[in-house]
Amino acid sequence: MKTVLELLDQKGSRLWSIAPDASVHEALSLMAERRIGAVVVIDDTGPIGLLSERDYARDAVHNSRSPKETPVRDIMTRHVVCAPPDLTLDQAMAVMTERCVRHLPVLDDGMILGIVSIGDIVKSLNEGRRFSVEQLERILLP
Repeated sequence: MKTVLELLDQKGSRLWSIAPDASVHEALSLMAERRIGAVVVIDDTGPIGLLSERDYARDAVHNSRSPKETPVRDIMTRHVVCAPPDLTLDQAMAVMTERCVRHLPVLDDGMILGIVSIGDIVKSLNEGRRFSVEQLERILLP
């Protein structure tokens, strides 16, 4: 079974981040430009949170603040669920389902190696299953 580290090696481990004092509008612009659903929030000490499209959507429903005037730190997720590099994709999917998260930073000795999303995992699992089906069809259906 493929691990989250192997998935990062395959998809790339480029990590997009933003400062906690940046505006939510800046973060959303970065996410839109890079076509990603979350950014790591980093200050001088290192990673301190994660801001996702979901965080913004929840805040927008409950508050009427302007994204241009709201700092990222006010709406980011502070207690981020992370994964070790050897976590299998099935295990990662179970963690994400149980903890209701869509983005999972991969951490090794306190260092973020990258982020996997639920979409990355589903895509990879589907590719693996499609390959297995093709192999079985080749064997069983001459």
